[in-house]
Amino acid sequence: MTIDNQPATRRGGSHTDLGSLGEAGLTGIDLVRLLDADGVRHEDDRFDAWVSDIGPDQLLALYEDMRVIRRIDAEATALQRQGELGLWPPLLGQEAAQIGSGRALRGDDFVFSSYREHGVAYCRGAGLVDLLRVWRGTTQSGWNPYEINMATPQVIIGAQTLHATGYALGIQADGTDAVAVAYFGDGATSEGDVNEALIFAATYAAPVIFFCQNNQYAISEPVSLQAQRPIADRAPGFGVPSVRVDGNDVLAVLAVTRAALDRARSGGGPTFIEAVTYRMGPHTTADDPTRYRDAAELEEWRGKDPVARVEAYLRSQGALTDERMAAIVGKADAVAAEMRSGITALTDPDPLSVFDNVYAEPHTGIARQRDHYSRYLRTFVGGDGR
Repeated sequence: MTIDNQPATRRGGSHTDLGSLGEAGLTGIDLVRLLDADGVRHEDDRFDAWVSDIGPDQLLALYEDMRVIRRIDAEATALQRQGELGLWPPLLGQEAAQIGSGRALRGDDFVFSSYREHGVAYCRGAGLVDLLRVWRGTTQSGWNPYEINMATPQVIIGAQTLHATGYALGIQADGTDAVAVAYFGDGATSEGDVNEALIFAATYAAPVIFFCQNNQYAISEPVSLQAQRPIADRAPGFGVPSVRVDGNDVLAVLAVTRAALDRARSGGGPTFIEAVTYRMGPHTTADDPTRYRDAAELEEWRGKDPVARVEAYLRSQGALTDERMAAIVGKADAVAAEMRSGITALTDPDPLSVFDNVYAEPHTGIARQRDHYSRYLRTFVGGDGR
């Protein structure tokens, strides 16, 4: 089952207010939440209309997405620990932020992400093996960006915000109503690229959404070290309306993303979304979070688990039966098995293929490096330079 990327009923107000947000946006302690940590549904006059089409069946589909991507993440982590992947950046705890926003997008929207948005890539239609190819080291790009309208993950922190803004300006020039979306973490907001992107986007009213997943840690440093106020407070200073949303609430994330998309499509310009969530695992599998994170903090956030709260709500509504749960778990396990089988079956690329497609035209520097590397490979027993 899929989620329609347009709400059944839109607010009657202007697109520019993001549902009565105002130009300053929802900042400070104001956090949009429709489904709390106990699975209780709360009404919100500003955003309920944006998810009025989400009934039990649609919420079950979102829940299934989150269970599947959590299983994919667990399997990928296991694959790395077993030596099948060189590295993996886990998304555990951030499923609602990624699935809620990813399912709000249209097919012609274009995503520019960091290296942790596996859930968004799953929503965009990336193949299971394609999610892991780069991390296995068998390719320089996991998928064709133009097949799923999502750029390959950006490792340079914050650089994708400029790419998204530039693409959004191209959308303007083409005269379409597609939207560019940039995903990044709280740590990236201290990078110059992000600030420059906000300036350009505001100046030209670019149809771009800046989606910040504030998972509380920029690698090993807490967000409180670099942000003395909510990160969403920064964007209005650039002239970009902002909203803070409970990033562990898939329903609220879907609502605010839909509102921001509508604003961009209607010519209202960019929006900054701060999804307040938590990275339950390490920054990457090369990281040891126990060295900088208190166990009590981790336990506190376990009580805000994005998957558990949807399950609690669906159970309370009688929408999630044991039979349906078994089917969802079965699908997640099957997906993980298919992914493992596919990734372990990949063959190593020709070592010299690293020089392919670096430039569109022949390049003497690349040719020289290829020759040197080929001769180096021949120094190994059995090496033939291929």
